Amino acid sequence: MNLGDIMFYVWLGIIILLTIVELLTINLTTIWFVISGIVALMLSFVTDNFLIEFGVFVVLGIILLVTTRPFFEKFLQVRSERTNIDRVIGMHGIVTEEIKRNQQGEVKVDGKRWTAYASRKIKVGAMVEIIKIDGVKLEVQEIKE
Repeated sequence: MNLGDIMFYVWLGIIILLTIVELLTINLTTIWFVISGIVALMLSFVTDNFLIEFGVFVVLGIILLVTTRPFFEKFLQVRSERTNIDRVIGMHGIVTEEIKRNQQGEVKVDGKRWTAYASRKIKVGAMVEIIKIDGVKLEVQEIKE
């Protein structure tokens, strides 16, 4: 076995490993290095110089990552649709049960009562803004008038 045959198996192993990593993560990071690995594998038939093969692998992988990843991310981006619950974010409500610092209380928003929490104590009757939904609880902050 000569060096070219050995490098064929090295690049094949790298390609298989990076493909498995990409399939497990689906981050569009290692796929570009899979492509550059294929090019390096084909290059191993032409040259026995590992530095040239490795250089092509690294440079081509980085170029592909930087130039094409943003383009493909636009098409693969999962569009999340807002649910009815999401629409209360940004709405104002009134505290119906005192909210103590990092403890639950209750607010009335859009005609419905919700369990709510805040980073500060908020008294009954205070106006609040919903800033986040955590499960079925609202994170609120007091609106200063």
